Amino acid sequence: MRTFRRCRCCYVLFALVAACITISTSDALVTPSRHHAVVVTASKPTSSSTLTTRSKTQLGNDAAAAAAAASELPRGGASSNNNNNNNNKESGGTATIPNEVFNLIKSIVGAGVLSLPAGVAVFGNAPSAIIPASILITVMGIISAYTFALIGRVSKSTNTMSYSDAWDATVGKSTSYIIAFSCFIDCWFGNLSYSMILADTITNLLASVGIAATRTQSLLGVTSVVLLPLCLMKNLSSLAPFSLVGIIGMLYTTFAMAMRYFGGSYVVPGGQFAATALTAPVFGTAGAKAALSAKSLILTCMLSNAYIAHFNAPKYLAELKNNTMGRFTQVISWSFASSIALYCIITALGFLTFGAASNGLILNNYSTKDTLMSLARIAVALSVTGSYPLLFDGTRDGLLDLFKVPQEKRTNSLFNKLTLGVLAATTLVASKLTDLGLVASVGGATFGTALVFIYPTIMFIKSQGGNKTKETTLAKIIAVLGVVMGAIGTKLALN
Repeated sequence: MRTFRRCRCCYVLFALVAACITISTSDALVTPSRHHAVVVTASKPTSSSTLTTRSKTQLGNDAAAAAAAASELPRGGASSNNNNNNNNKESGGTATIPNEVFNLIKSIVGAGVLSLPAGVAVFGNAPSAIIPASILITVMGIISAYTFALIGRVSKSTNTMSYSDAWDATVGKSTSYIIAFSCFIDCWFGNLSYSMILADTITNLLASVGIAATRTQSLLGVTSVVLLPLCLMKNLSSLAPFSLVGIIGMLYTTFAMAMRYFGGSYVVPGGQFAATALTAPVFGTAGAKAALSAKSLILTCMLSNAYIAHFNAPKYLAELKNNTMGRFTQVISWSFASSIALYCIITALGFLTFGAASNGLILNNYSTKDTLMSLARIAVALSVTGSYPLLFDGTRDGLLDLFKVPQEKRTNSLFNKLTLGVLAATTLVASKLTDLGLVASVGGATFGTALVFIYPTIMFIKSQGGNKTKETTLAKIIAVLGVVMGAIGTKLALN
């Protein structure tokens, strides 16, 4: 039975890799996407285009370029090639469905997925715990996909081109500060997670070549030598290729984890790297039934942040060629289904290898003598490094928007000072925190649930003008679920 399960997992893994390669080599790459055909700058966005700033909240993605590209389209997503010939009239942009699917997957999937095995270890320590965990991953992905679609529908009905504009059109401008604050905090939590990942990854990579360095030393080194110059860049367009590096890096990491699990390299005793593993596997008797405890909400909260790409929903809709809701639904279905599959596989491989000992960053469990996993660490480090300044740009500009700093006062001097201050604060906090799972769960429980579950449903309910339907009732249930899950999850994560 164990052999059958492994073969089946292998089949799913390689099928997913083949699908991603197929998509990436389709016209998503053959025909350059508008997502990559723009120059992204760190200059001051106007307050009416706050999504151009906010869209950088996703971990490890090129959403900033997507937002900038979409801003070139006419408001409402209408094609600039519009004419009086109704027979040839086609709304939307120029992106095909494969193009959008590939870019949306890149927006969703990031290095944060490497903390999910620790979320399972919070409530379970037996292999069967992965069953309810996979169900949770799937259910949360489906709900996230639904709320992503809701944002698209609201933006289409209100003829708006951004998340913030859709909020203003449905809820009102008087509460726009809520969106600004949520975006800033969510971006900052992302940068904090990235700094923590780099601190651990660089330390372990140095150890693999015989260089001893503390976690703080590694973080200070990579921040001062690499991150600071990148965050001070005024033009981030040269970092666009790292979005592709990111997805390739995650696929390689998945492959490496599969090789080590199926090969039994960390099985105690007798595994090739069992003696040198940074953390030895630990298994017990708390299996599938353990998911009935409240502690499973911590994994749920981590998943609230795992699928966040929602600020991009109006832009993806606007850029889709012939952007009917039916075609947009196809984009969402393929993108979120692929992300769900990848999340389930990575979580299962990590947890089934190390069990209750799964670290908040699962790569921290693997031996520094393991060359295959050292290469995975390099892949993740490159992905995080290339994505860091894009996310940081969202953090910095979100802070300026939050305090309503006028356009004319956003000088280069202020830009540089704010960069130094925010990066220093982020580095200081990251040097003190060591549990990535804690950061992921708290961030997901608070602003992750709000951005994915609460805000989209509020906008949808408001857009219905008080009409009570089955769908508005469903939206209310999701909103209440988000509030309850966030409150309980935050308390459990902190405890």
